[in-house]
Amino acid sequence: MAKGAMPVLVGVGQSISEWDGTAGPEGAPSPLSLAVEASKKALADAGVDAKNIDTIAVVRTNEDSTPFGHPNGKNENLPGTVARDIGATPERAIYTGLGGQSPQQMVNELAARIHEGEIKCALLTGSEANRASKGARRHKVKIDWADSADLPFEDRVDKDRLLNQTEIKHGLVFPPTFYGFFENAIAARDGETRSEHRASMSRLWEKFSAVAADNPNAQFRTARSAEFLATPSKENFEVSDPFLKWHVAQDAVNVGAAALLMSEEMADELGVPARKRVYLHGGGEAADTLISERESMDSSWAMETAIGRALEQAGKTPDDIDVFDLYSCFPCAVFSSTAVLGINPDTDNRQLTVTGGLPFFGGPGNNYSLHGIASISERLREAPGNFGLVLANGGWMTKEAAGVYSTTRPDSFTPAEPVAKDAPRVEVTETTDSGTLESFTIFRDREGNWDGVAFVRTADGKRVIANSQPDALKRLQEEASPVGLKVSVKAQDNGTNRFTFA
Repeated sequence: MAKGAMPVLVGVGQSISEWDGTAGPEGAPSPLSLAVEASKKALADAGVDAKNIDTIAVVRTNEDSTPFGHPNGKNENLPGTVARDIGATPERAIYTGLGGQSPQQMVNELAARIHEGEIKCALLTGSEANRASKGARRHKVKIDWADSADLPFEDRVDKDRLLNQTEIKHGLVFPPTFYGFFENAIAARDGETRSEHRASMSRLWEKFSAVAADNPNAQFRTARSAEFLATPSKENFEVSDPFLKWHVAQDAVNVGAAALLMSEEMADELGVPARKRVYLHGGGEAADTLISERESMDSSWAMETAIGRALEQAGKTPDDIDVFDLYSCFPCAVFSSTAVLGINPDTDNRQLTVTGGLPFFGGPGNNYSLHGIASISERLREAPGNFGLVLANGGWMTKEAAGVYSTTRPDSFTPAEPVAKDAPRVEVTETTDSGTLESFTIFRDREGNWDGVAFVRTADGKRVIANSQPDALKRLQEEASPVGLKVSVKAQDNGTNRFTFA
C-alpha cells in the first residue's frame, strides 16, 4: 500500500429503535444489531461491498465500560460479530478504550493509518441499546445478547484514572457532580445568579431540542421550551445542582452509527461518487488532569488545545466554520467550547449541533460523536464547500478530540499530533485551612440527603476539597453565587473535610 494516500470519508449510516419491552421480546435490538444496521447503511451509502474492509473499529459499549455487569449476556467479541454479520473479513479489528472522545479519536487514527499506507479501507461503528436493556428488566422480558466470534481483536482497555480517592470520599462519583463544578464556575464568571444561569442553560437547550425534534435519528423528538427546561416539575426533576433532568444526557437510547473511510485511490477504483466524499482537514486531541487538579473550573485547557490544533491544521479560524457538532452532555460543555471558539450561543446563528445533542438526540455512551460525524457529513454534502467542526468529549471534560471536515479536497493531509497531556496542575492538599470558594455543586448522598462539596483555594495557591456544614449548604442554595467568598475548612473523623463560610 502506498504511503501518502489521501484519506476520505465515503459512507455514513445511523440506526434507531423505539423498542422498550412493552410489547414483548419481538424486535428487541442489541448493540450488535444496531451497529450492524448502521454499518450496512454506511456501506450502501458509499456503494461499497463489505469485502473491501481491511480494518474494523468498534466503539466500546456502556456495559463494557462499567463494572455493573451484563444483565442480558455479554458479547465477547463485538468487532468480530459485527464483521461476521456484515460479511466482512478484516485483517485488523479494534475495540476502543473509554470516553466520548473515542469516535473522533478513531477517525483521526484511521485517517493517519490510511495516509501511512498501513490500511486501505476502515469501518468505524458503535451503538448502545440501554433503552432495550432497561425496558427488558422493567417489563421482565428475556433478551439475550451473548455472542462471540473467532476474529482476533485489539482490546484497548483504558486504565487512565478519571478520579482519585480524595474526590470519591467527598462524594464526587457521578458525572452530574463533576459537571456541576464547571457549571457553577461559569455562572460566577458570567455574573449570573442561580436562576439566571438556569435560564441560560435552558435557552441553549431549547435550540438543541428543536434540532432533535426534526431529526429522524433522534430518540427524544419533542421540542421543549426554555420555560419548561428551566422549571422543576415531575417530568423535569432536580438531578444535582444546578441541573434538572433535561439538562443532562439521556442514556435510554437504542441507536447506532457508522462511518466508512478509505484511501482516495480506492474510492476512485470503486467508483465512489465525488458528492459522497468528505475530507478530514484537521484533527486535534488533548487530555486534561484530574478535575481537582485543574487550574481553572470555568474553562477547559483540553478543549482549547484540541480545537486549536484541529483548526490550525486545517488552516481555519472559528469564523470559517459553517456548522458545528459540539459535545453536549451538560450545558457547561457547550459553554466551554463556545468560549474557546469565541462564539456567543445566544446570538450566533450557526448551528452548534446537527443531531440535537445528548439530552434530546440521546446520549449513547462513548459513541455519541460518531452520530455527530455522520450527521455533519450529511450536512456538508448538502452544502459543498462548507466546513464543519466536531468536538468529542470524554470523562469530565477530561479527554477531547476535534475534527474539521469539508467536501472540499485539501491539498495535502497531515495526521493529527499525539494527544497533548501537558495540562497545568494545582496541588491538592489534605491540610485544612481557610481560603476562597472556587466552585461547588450540591448532590444527594447515599442516604438521599442533599450535601454540598466545594473546591477551596488556599492563600498559597493549593486546593482543598470539602463538603458543606448545614449552614454552608443553605448558603450554597441561595440565588447569589457563593463563588469567591471566604470559607473555613475543618477535618472530620471520617477522613473528609467540612467547610463553613467565614
